[in-house]
Amino acid sequence: MSGTVIELATEADLAEIARLERRCFSDPWSARSFADLVANSRVLFLCARTHAGGPPVGYVVAWFVADEGEIANLAVSPDERGKGVGSALLDAALAEATRRGAITVYLEVRDSNEIARALYGSRGFEEIGRRRRYYRRPVEDAVILRRTLASPVVNADQ
Repeated sequence: MSGTVIELATEADLAEIARLERRCFSDPWSARSFADLVANSRVLFLCARTHAGGPPVGYVVAWFVADEGEIANLAVSPDERGKGVGSALLDAALAEATRRGAITVYLEVRDSNEIARALYGSRGFEEIGRRRRYYRRPVEDAVILRRTLASPVVNADQ
């Protein structure tokens, strides 16, 4: 999306991010969950704005351990969907995963969320499993997706 600003989320963004979370999800994360992420070096917590200094219209949370990453949460305001905000956030998270040396990235998505599944599929994520009845409101399966970013380097001299 032209003009979308992607930057690190700050404490000043938390109230709007918590509000977006409640608008976007039937089983939202708590505001405290987001507050705990701001200063965590293992977490990537980005927000999207339609212009510099504007309020967040989307966000992504990802964490990284060793050579793996997980997209834990990605949301876009219903008013901004279909404008490339989700793509920009996902691309930024994948770029950071690569920068941090992740080889694989995982995520879970509601089985019925066809728009999100299409976005993830367009970025190379593939279904590797399911968590039956994972979501509570309403009860629904989570589809586990994985994307391989790079293959580990194998030393031919070994």
